[in-house]
Amino acid sequence: MIFRVATREELPFVLALLADDGTERAVVTEAHERAFAAIESDARNEMLVLVDDDRIVGCLQLTYVPGLGQGGRDRALVEAVRIRADRRGDGLGAELMGLAVARARDRGCGLVQLTSNKQRGDAHRFYERLGFARSHEGFKLHLPG
Repeated sequence: MIFRVATREELPFVLALLADDGTERAVVTEAHERAFAAIESDARNEMLVLVDDDRIVGCLQLTYVPGLGQGGRDRALVEAVRIRADRRGDGLGAELMGLAVARARDRGCGLVQLTSNKQRGDAHRFYERLGFARSHEGFKLHLPG
């Protein structure tokens, strides 16, 4: 298993994982290109992949957020966590999250946080098994456009 930063060439495969609809390779739009370029050029953002036998089997995005809390230490925000459907149950999700937490720790973060849809009970139990606590209530405001 290799854990590393995703490349632009891997974007269609990462998007397929995020869509979670069984496709192997997704269509990359101009908006995806802009978003990936922004992530790639920002030292506080990383799109990370878990690769097995030259195939992407998992991904997540880590964003390092500066703040005055946590003694002035950054916090790591985990987003877009996915494991390929045919590899779920193999322990790859725990491995992926463990690697992400280690990466945040190595960077000096004081906290790793994430949000999860309220309907995803299995995901909540998974994150709790990894040591994450339900400590806050999250809110979102979708903006048009």
